[in-house]
Amino acid sequence: MYKTISAAVLAAAMVVGANTADAKTLKWAFQGDAQSLDPQSLNETFTLGLLGNVYEGLVRRGPDLDVQPALATKWEVVEPTRWRFSLRKGVKFHNGNAFTADDVVFTYQRTIKPGSDVKTRMATVKDVVKVDDHTVDFITSVPNPILVAEWATWYIMDKEWSEANGAADPTDIANKKENYATRHANGTGPFIIKSRETDVKTVMVPNPNWWDTPKHNLTEVIMTPIGSDATRVAALLSGEIDMMYPVPVQDMKRINADANTSVLAGPELRTIFLGFDQERDELLYSSVKGKNPFKDVRVRKAFYQALNLDAIKKKVMRGLSDPSALMISPKLFAAHADEFKRFPYDTAASKKLLADAGYPDGFQIGMDCPNNRYVNDELICKTVVSMLAKIGIKVDLLAQPKSVFFAKILRPKRDHSFFLLGWTPGSFDSWNVLFNLHGTPNKDSGRGKFNVGGYSNTKVDDLIGKILVETNTKERDVMIRDAYKMTTDEIAHIPLHQQGLAWGKRNNVDLKQRADNQFMLYYVNMK
Repeated sequence: MYKTISAAVLAAAMVVGANTADAKTLKWAFQGDAQSLDPQSLNETFTLGLLGNVYEGLVRRGPDLDVQPALATKWEVVEPTRWRFSLRKGVKFHNGNAFTADDVVFTYQRTIKPGSDVKTRMATVKDVVKVDDHTVDFITSVPNPILVAEWATWYIMDKEWSEANGAADPTDIANKKENYATRHANGTGPFIIKSRETDVKTVMVPNPNWWDTPKHNLTEVIMTPIGSDATRVAALLSGEIDMMYPVPVQDMKRINADANTSVLAGPELRTIFLGFDQERDELLYSSVKGKNPFKDVRVRKAFYQALNLDAIKKKVMRGLSDPSALMISPKLFAAHADEFKRFPYDTAASKKLLADAGYPDGFQIGMDCPNNRYVNDELICKTVVSMLAKIGIKVDLLAQPKSVFFAKILRPKRDHSFFLLGWTPGSFDSWNVLFNLHGTPNKDSGRGKFNVGGYSNTKVDDLIGKILVETNTKERDVMIRDAYKMTTDEIAHIPLHQQGLAWGKRNNVDLKQRADNQFMLYYVNMK
């Protein structure tokens, strides 16, 4: 019989650290909420980051993003296409069930099912074999030297709990299909979800049976979504909350000026970009009928050169962004990043490109944008709209909460024509970007899962396959450069910038800020 997360376990969890004089309740806020508690339902940084405090993977990343053992204690390549993982013994799920190899095999099988949004974690895995209760082999279709680099947010679920509660299949957010795991969680991680009201409040307490040594002194964590920037800042300044992010760039000086609060600012690895529907023969939202103007590279380049990124950095982002020529942070592709430059801002050139493509008077287009996901996302979109108007493009902007936005634009729905999106490569490697955002969509392999614009180039696809298995770093970097050269020349997307991190906190809170913008509660201490 499966075990629920009992009142006794929660009661024990609530008193963990209660005898420690400086143990505290942490109250924090984000601009939106996790869209599901199902760890295979949405490949989105905030959702996966929040769940990383409750669930765990075979590996995890430390504060400096180094790969560390987690539910696996070690791994080795026993054959070119066989990786063997030794699993941590004595680990319990929050309901008391033992963690074993069966849970790893089950999670793999669940991950590759329809509805899963993290299939790309298993892009080259063709089978997972239980060797014994604490050993599993991952069989890959080709050698994959970066296999574990993708896995810090591939979280293991309890087979017994999932099957007993009708959650053997992943939550399908795109098709709005829920199950028990959508609103309930049972992980092995450092925190247990005590209660949850979606879009209102999530309360967590420490896991008294966590296998690792806690690095925090928290007795309770309360996360509250606060969509309004002004309200979020006011809550921090008044002491209603202890930590919040993102800090609106226009309020950074105000928070730093307060004697009790400060801003932690730093570079983030996320790239904000614009995408086009290049797949349909006729756009869903356009004044152009009978054809798709985005199939013409001249139109895509016209949009690109109409955008003044220096103005966006200065006026919208208040300096908290780095305009980018690539769909990846240059910090993650140092070998050849300096070979790429943005196409220059040039409205005259944009108008000529449109005229040459047959649109001398421009046209009307719909644009989808989130309003509570990225730093100043809606304001960026409004600025893009005004810049495109100068070349004759009239944009009907639809800014919406991320829960609506992602369901609308992602596959299989793809209800869009022009959109803004952000991407942080989970492996911090270019293969992740190329495979997910530039590869021709393929449901079987998961390639192009987030290439929702439908860009396709068979030469790029070929390079993606070679990049994955190449072990010579220099040769691999050249292949990556060549792939980016093609996608850049063809304007597969329009990279805008890598946004900066800005977290606000009260001065009695000590925490670790990670460059991937994931907030790890088990590093928080309150004075």
